Amino acid sequence: MRNVTPKVLTGTLASALVLAAASASAQDRSDWPSNFTVGTASQGGTYFVYGSGWANLIADELDISGGGEVTGGPTQNLALVHGGDVAFGLTTMGPASDAVKGESPLAPGVPMDNVCALFPMYETPFSITALSSSGIESISDIPDGARIGFGPAASTSDTYFPAMLEELGVNFERRNGGWNDLGGQLQDGLLDVIAFAAGIPIPAVSQLEVQTDVNIIQFTEEEQQQVIDAFPVSEFMIPASTYETLEEDARAVSMWNFAIAGCDLPEDFVYEVTKVTMENNDKMRNVHRSAEHSIPENLEHNKVLPFHPGAVRWYEENGYEIDDSLKK
Repeated sequence: MRNVTPKVLTGTLASALVLAAASASAQDRSDWPSNFTVGTASQGGTYFVYGSGWANLIADELDISGGGEVTGGPTQNLALVHGGDVAFGLTTMGPASDAVKGESPLAPGVPMDNVCALFPMYETPFSITALSSSGIESISDIPDGARIGFGPAASTSDTYFPAMLEELGVNFERRNGGWNDLGGQLQDGLLDVIAFAAGIPIPAVSQLEVQTDVNIIQFTEEEQQQVIDAFPVSEFMIPASTYETLEEDARAVSMWNFAIAGCDLPEDFVYEVTKVTMENNDKMRNVHRSAEHSIPENLEHNKVLPFHPGAVRWYEENGYEIDDSLKK
């Protein structure tokens, strides 16, 4: 019988351990999907950049095929994730609240119960802009019948901003379109106001203030509180540094964006996705600067969707508490 030296034995054991670990890893992935898709929004917007970059990060770190997909945005992403057409998506808390209650315009009467939260992304502020020449300096200055641009049809802005302004007693004519197009209409006098819900700085506003004088209209404290009481939004201050026009921070409201997943995705898979995302914020910020807010401390801004069990496991392992009412 051949003698096995300690050195050879050690090497043999090490090799065996490596093979065992590799085998365990492969076994752990046995129920993982072979690829995944992230539902984003239209090209050129923050959702598309953020979602596609996040998908690439996950694909690279976990060695799995994945990518972003152009969609109709937050409302459609909820329906796509619920139906299993995409694994992940990006949404805002307003459409998520409607979807859970069965009030999504895409599936009225159908509670979307296969949608789970993964992690907080960033806030989308609701802000209002008018030309200085209009004399509109406050929400109460907006005249009856004002022509207001609310962004693309069925967008978060178009879904919630009209209702917010109605809550504040504003009567208006509703207009839709892309932000750049609406900015041009405002400058040409075809609109009186644009009501934006988009990441800041909004390129259309930055371009407008280079070409003409604009008023960035803030909410009063009373208006802000009235809207917060009626809608799934939070208080927000637009930093003065955002636009040349602002001399001081402007009071507004915002709606949080969250990444979502199908609740039926494997727990281990979602755990690893959450781990990669939450432990690589520097890489996430390289994807989009708004990801500086994509941190566990902002979990509290989801009071609507249950968190995926895989995400819950990572958060609790790392000292973050998830309310029992938000566990699937």
